[in-house]
Amino acid sequence: MVEFKEVTVETTVQAPVEKVWEYWTEPAHMTKWNHATDDWHTTFAENDLRVGGKFVSRMEAKDGSMGFDFGGIYDEVKLHEVISYTMEDSRKVKVTFIGQGNETKVIETFDAETTHPPEFQQQGWQAILDNFKQYAEQTNK
Repeated sequence: MVEFKEVTVETTVQAPVEKVWEYWTEPAHMTKWNHATDDWHTTFAENDLRVGGKFVSRMEAKDGSMGFDFGGIYDEVKLHEVISYTMEDSRKVKVTFIGQGNETKVIETFDAETTHPPEFQQQGWQAILDNFKQYAEQTNK
């Protein structure tokens, strides 16, 4: 069995946890923020947010040169608190939401894949999380 290195990214969003949860989990919102750089986008997202439920999103380069599906199965869902899932390659991800009045801390811990350096993956996942923060704060106004 492969041992994965655990990597953590986090941010604090200036919005209440109920809104942050909605922006994170609803496909109509997911397609707006789920990309690491501006030359990529999410063209499709589907989400069955319950234990045993599946999710998938399609990330593509805007120039059409490449793309991939990102998906998994939910292991734990606690409304406004925790979402954890297992990706199709058996890596685990846990997202924790800590509501503090009108702001929410989002902490995402994931198993790094073995093809790219963990630091590289951390930068990519942090960039996506930063896009999420920007989207959630602009949408919450």
